[in-house]
Amino acid sequence: MTLKEQIQDDMKAAMRAKNVARLGTIRLLISAFRQREIDDQTELDDLGVTTVIDRMLKQRRDSIAQYETAGRKDLADQERAEVEVLSAYLPQPFSDAEVDAVIEAAMLEALVAKGDGSDALSAADMGRVMAILKPRLAGRTDVSKASGLVKVRLAAVK
Repeated sequence: MTLKEQIQDDMKAAMRAKNVARLGTIRLLISAFRQREIDDQTELDDLGVTTVIDRMLKQRRDSIAQYETAGRKDLADQERAEVEVLSAYLPQPFSDAEVDAVIEAAMLEALVAKGDGSDALSAADMGRVMAILKPRLAGRTDVSKASGLVKVRLAAVK
């Protein structure tokens, strides 16, 4: 069963259970990935759906911080409930050691793909490494955190 099918089934279950909060969040998610499919004129696979969920989670976390700053606990609590529902669809997050291993593998792959005979990567290869990393880390860790780790490693290569 694909992630999209699971989400559709969960929407039906939430409707039967009359769980209004969960149903609303799932409907927002379905709407978001359908909009992405329309915009990109493609059918999203599990990775694409995970990317949409990741973006929605980031938006919710930003909103929570803003609502708490503004003293709107009610709205912050609503966003937290949505984060809980959305997080259930993401794969298990990577540990720090797993992130390091994926970064190391991506850097080696980028070095091989570079193919210019050099034996090291430089800061100029950041985009090449991140292009390899992004799909591998989607939904499993914060890509901006991984980007910082790559930047530190590439700076140390000099």
